[in-house]
Amino acid sequence: MTYRDKKFAHTIYLYLGALFITSLVVSNLIFQKFFYWTPFGEDATIFGAPLFVVSVGILPYPLTFLITDLISEIYGAKKANQIVTAGIFASFFSMGIVYLANVAPAVDTSPVNDSTFNQVFALSPVAVLASMIAYLLAQYVDIGIYHFWKRLTKGKMLWLRNNFSTFASQFIDTFTVVGLLCIFEVIPWSMFYGLVVSGFIFKILIAFIDTPFLYFFVYIFRKRFNLQMGQEIDLEV
Repeated sequence: MTYRDKKFAHTIYLYLGALFITSLVVSNLIFQKFFYWTPFGEDATIFGAPLFVVSVGILPYPLTFLITDLISEIYGAKKANQIVTAGIFASFFSMGIVYLANVAPAVDTSPVNDSTFNQVFALSPVAVLASMIAYLLAQYVDIGIYHFWKRLTKGKMLWLRNNFSTFASQFIDTFTVVGLLCIFEVIPWSMFYGLVVSGFIFKILIAFIDTPFLYFFVYIFRKRFNLQMGQEIDLEV
């Protein structure tokens, strides 16, 4: 690979990292709004808890798994883990900013008063902490399983490693983050089963939907950088 190609590949890696971190941080900031995502409406329940109810924070979050799978496929496990670590730093940094903003008293003419701001963002640090614990478990499991299947299939069957790694990691993520939010009393335990099942089903559907996109982007990368099946770009100088 020429120096110019490697530089271009590095630029793409940085943009993928930016998309990953933005999706992660935003999902933590908007998590307190919930919605029904199926036509079944409010009548569907599981163990008495509403089914098909999910947080809007789940909307950008599956994108993080698509990006780590793409980075894993093209750049390798090391670069994927680096993005995950950077996401941890960005999330805790955003938590600190939200905390400072919440502590600063609003003036009388402020369009958003202290009460409104506190209602929307006061629980964000707790949510970020719960999300980070789940995030660490899920993302590293996702990358580990992805590369296990990549080695086992010798770079073939992209759909297999994409979906198997995502299914396992998304269940871990959903179960852990909902459980911790219930423990921290951010959401009531009565919502636990409904949110876990609803969130997992939603993420599984997204995983199926994003598989063609992963194939498309992997094809583009392989064609642009003349990569063989299973070959990765080495960005190290």
